[in-house]
Amino acid sequence: MRIRDLGVIDDAVVELAPGFTAVTGETGAGKTMVVTSLGLLLGGRADPGLVRNGSARAVVEGRLELPADSPVAARAVEAGAELDDGALLISRTVSAEGRSRAYVGGRAVPVGLLSELGEDLIAVHGQTDQQRLLRPARQRGALDRYAGEAVAEPLARYRETYRALREVSATLEELTTRARERAQEADLLRFGLDEIAAAEPVAGEDVELAAEAERLGHADALSSAATLAHAALAGDPADPEALDAGTLLAQSRRALDAVRQHDERLAGLADRLNEVGYLLADVAGDLAGYADDLDADPVRLAAVEERRAVLAQLLRKYGGEEGTLAEVIAWAEAGAARLAELDGDDDRIDQLGAQETELRAELAELAAEVSAARQAAAGRFAEAVSAELAELAMPHARVTFSITQVEDLAGIEVDGRTVAYGPHGVDEVEVLLAPHPGAQPRPIAKGASGGELSRVMLAVEVVFAGADPVPTYLFDEVDAGVGGKAAVEIGRRLAKLAESAQVVVVTHLPQVAAFADRHLVVEKTHDGTVTRSGVKVLNDEERVRELSRMLAGLEDSELGRAHAEELLATARAPRQP
Repeated sequence: MRIRDLGVIDDAVVELAPGFTAVTGETGAGKTMVVTSLGLLLGGRADPGLVRNGSARAVVEGRLELPADSPVAARAVEAGAELDDGALLISRTVSAEGRSRAYVGGRAVPVGLLSELGEDLIAVHGQTDQQRLLRPARQRGALDRYAGEAVAEPLARYRETYRALREVSATLEELTTRARERAQEADLLRFGLDEIAAAEPVAGEDVELAAEAERLGHADALSSAATLAHAALAGDPADPEALDAGTLLAQSRRALDAVRQHDERLAGLADRLNEVGYLLADVAGDLAGYADDLDADPVRLAAVEERRAVLAQLLRKYGGEEGTLAEVIAWAEAGAARLAELDGDDDRIDQLGAQETELRAELAELAAEVSAARQAAAGRFAEAVSAELAELAMPHARVTFSITQVEDLAGIEVDGRTVAYGPHGVDEVEVLLAPHPGAQPRPIAKGASGGELSRVMLAVEVVFAGADPVPTYLFDEVDAGVGGKAAVEIGRRLAKLAESAQVVVVTHLPQVAAFADRHLVVEKTHDGTVTRSGVKVLNDEERVRELSRMLAGLEDSELGRAHAEELLATARAPRQP
């Protein structure tokens, strides 16, 4: 991790390693800037006051080595990041004006993504940052992971049943709460369908009736016109002397027929007159038939208009944009299908109600199984944490789990009580601490002092290390208020935790630092800044000098060096399981 222009740090590189890394240094040397840098790198709040005086921005860059199947790597790639030989490069800048930018794998990303990745990358514990395991939801999750398959298997079946119940209940609630609306809709559909069925409309009928009404309404004028036209073409029986088209056409044909043999062109015209004669005769006959068939029937006209009024009402109510009877008929077909669906909802409500009852009973059985497994695991977890606390200068402290349920009349029945339930079961899980005999167990956030809380968290993390997927733990001043044998045991516990995870500890106790696999010291230059060479990895000789300084305040004190060498020898001795 490279840090530039952050607090007292001008430009420094922090080389963290697998296992246990201890960070030490004089008070005010900038040790907390290492913690702050990690916080920024993993989505912490950007404070412009952190930017070094005279600088435009602070920059923290880190290289994270991740396994190929890491969910962090998968989430970063999903966000557009690129991996560098399996490593993920992360960068965070904070300007003096307060603007903050984040980069993951070469891609600019929202700062929220860093926070999301940080949840799976690091657990931070310090005097003012003990929040991760203080939340009841985290404590329940920790207990479940510690319990393993005993909880995981029934909890998976519980969640599947819970999702099914939610879906069924949502559908049932929608159907029952909308019962009145559905009844009103069904009534309207029935009225419309009855109205259409009574009228029995036929597609195109309205167009035909409109034409018939037009004809019947003008029957006298139509009959008179047809009669006059017929007389003009075929003659008027009442006036034999009147000339008509048929007579004139016959005269024309006879005149041409008499001389047609002398000119083919004239013969052709005579033939065309013959055709006209046939057509005229046909038209005259049709006109006569039309006039005979046409009947001014007021009764029929009234019936047609009445039918048209009925159809017009259907079109206004049930017609579409085109306003045709075909649309009315289509509405009736769709309405009949919808009515059948609404009428079937009552049966469906009964079926869903029975299904909901079955799912609630199944969920209650699974919830009881999950609770029992949690209770069994809680006893083992609490015993192990209490044993760890006994070695951390809290010999009389006792940790227990409070696993309770909240009564809720709308819940499910578990062990004879109706209790609230959710996606994680019916249990409210909280870790309680009784720091000394006779003390009432209280939530760890309220039952422990700052120093005690750090040790409780350390004990929990040591016990939980095999089940927690977080690969890195950062402890800031976890040893505050502790000394002597308890400090040695804290170092030993941190070393034990480092066997399965990366552990970074900012400490002022040599007893803790002696157990580290890598020892970093933060040193200021004469002008009060920390430069690139100001965060250095110590070799064995330098570790002895630094531990001596931490023990006696003197780097070259013979007694201090002897004590430091003794501490290192103790730390390097084979560790008891």
